[in-house]
Amino acid sequence: MKNLKLNKGKLLIAEPAILNDSAFNRTIVLLTEHTSSNSVGFILNRPLEYTINDLLPEIDCNFPVYQGGPVEQDNLYFVHKVPQLLPDSIEVANGIFWGGSFECLKDLLNTDTLKASDIRFFLGYSGWGKEQLDQEMNQNSWFVGDNDFENIFSMDDESLWKNKLLQKGGNYKLWANAPSDFNLN
Repeated sequence: MKNLKLNKGKLLIAEPAILNDSAFNRTIVLLTEHTSSNSVGFILNRPLEYTINDLLPEIDCNFPVYQGGPVEQDNLYFVHKVPQLLPDSIEVANGIFWGGSFECLKDLLNTDTLKASDIRFFLGYSGWGKEQLDQEMNQNSWFVGDNDFENIFSMDDESLWKNKLLQKGGNYKLWANAPSDFNLN
C-alpha cells in the first residue's frame, strides 16, 4: 500500500500504536471533508446498541447507529449512496454522499425504500482543526487508505480494521491478528 495523501473519501486507519486511545483504537474513519482549515469524518466500525427507531420513535426503521466520533455525540449524521433520493447531499467521493434532506430521509425510511446497505447513521463525528490531523499523521497515529470496498455500508465491522492492516502487509500483519485485549492472551 503506497503512502496516500489525505483527501475526502479516503480512509484513516488507526495505527496499532494508538492502543491506549479509547476514542480511536482499532478504528477506520471515512474522511468526508478535508481542507486546509479542518477535517471531518465518521468512524465506520463502531456500532452502537441503538437503532434509528430507538433514537427517533417516529421513524419505523431498525437500521443500526454507529459512533461517528467523539464530537457532538448528541447529533445524528448520515452517509449514503442514494443522492438521487436525498436532495442536498454532498458528494464525498466514489458514489458516497454525506447528508441531505432529512424530511425526505424520514419518508424513505418509513416506506422501506432504503436498505441498510444504502446508508449508515452516526452519533457524533470525528473532527480535527487546522493542521491537527497532519500532526497526528506525523506522530504515526494514522495511515491513509483507499476506500476500495465494493460497498462500505455492508462491510463486516469486526474485520474492517484487521483487513486494512493485512492489506498494508509487513509488520501490520502481526497487529491484525493481535487480540483487542492483551490481558486475554
